[in-house]
Amino acid sequence: MQLVKKNLKALGALAALALGATGILYAQQEDPQNPRDFGFDVSANYEVTGITVDASGENAEDARRIAWTRAERVGWRMLWNRITGGHSNSAPNLSDESLSAIVTGIIVEEEQIGPTRYVARLGVMFDRARASRYLGVSGVIRRSPPMLVVPVQWIGSTPQGFEERTPWQNAWVRFRTGESPIDYVRASASGATPMLLTVGQTGRPGRGWWRFLLDSYGAADVVVPVVHLQYSYPGGPVVGRFVAYHGPDRTLITQFSLRVRSSDSLDQLLDAGVSRIDAAYAAALEDGRLRPDPSLNFEFGIDEDALEEALDQLDESVAQAPRTTVEAVNTEQATSTGRYTIQVVTPDANAVRSSEAAVRGTPGVRGASTSSLAVGGVSLMEVNYIGDLDTLASALAARGFTVQRGAGTLRISRAAPPESE
Repeated sequence: MQLVKKNLKALGALAALALGATGILYAQQEDPQNPRDFGFDVSANYEVTGITVDASGENAEDARRIAWTRAERVGWRMLWNRITGGHSNSAPNLSDESLSAIVTGIIVEEEQIGPTRYVARLGVMFDRARASRYLGVSGVIRRSPPMLVVPVQWIGSTPQGFEERTPWQNAWVRFRTGESPIDYVRASASGATPMLLTVGQTGRPGRGWWRFLLDSYGAADVVVPVVHLQYSYPGGPVVGRFVAYHGPDRTLITQFSLRVRSSDSLDQLLDAGVSRIDAAYAAALEDGRLRPDPSLNFEFGIDEDALEEALDQLDESVAQAPRTTVEAVNTEQATSTGRYTIQVVTPDANAVRSSEAAVRGTPGVRGASTSSLAVGGVSLMEVNYIGDLDTLASALAARGFTVQRGAGTLRISRAAPPESE
């Protein structure tokens, strides 16, 4: 589906003649494999789809104008029936000018353009605030807490998340959330997202790293919609098995299957899957199943007792050091500020935050930030320090780190806690 702005110029009748009566023409065409990330529709709109129109006119442009006007009228009656529950014939009779004022766009689902005929299946988007005046409703709906959505697509035995753009991601980009009670947080598939929101991450129950990710994207919880695509043969029927999960523990919300006769209709299959999953999440919100996991509601902290102990050890080591050595260090600190890249062993998410906090609290350090993150491996940290590398190594050792000196760099780690019997 494409969203066609009302003020787009209609295609000329000459182009319609060239296509012929059976040609299908799409306006505002974009590459479906690479839609623009800023194409999310986050406005509050009412949307009515599946309106079939068949109109004739003096030429192709006139036929389409008549069909779109007719779709607005039919869409208004359908919206009235859906929102108020009243019969569509009881909807207020609005003039074409009034309808034009509350319609924000036409959705072209399918269309065929001939020399003097226009056949299509359309959708109409109505501005919620303006339409509510005629509908007698406030236009306010209950919304869920922000939910980070991580779409996962399977083809055969190969899963894909944000590692590269997939048709399933594109379907969530196209989805308009104006009428959904779910406050979806849709990440842009650029920057660090492909490294952070991986397929493997959706199966990790550890709350610490999830809390870090949710804080980074401004969300309170996560939903993971999954689709398994099965192709009968190239260009043939496609079956999509959809599964909707919620939370780090992958609580099952719904599952179902859909089928289309041709792979050319894959977008329609996925769009229908998104709509049904959204409806399932909305039902779960209504009955209380879709609520933020309380175990995600915590903040990373610093062990204050350990920090005080480390500072006491540092003070004691400085007091016992020869005076000339201390004065030499102070002289160096007063004249030299260096920026060093050090390696930090980070076995888990807590190690990332606690290591940063401990390094920042080291005397002489004027700033520390993780420049390359590798949870379960070795991350890189940029450190601004008033002094040379040897002095920084001594200061970090005094903070309780195990320090290894390499060629122009340091590698630091914390001792692993003893295993319980």
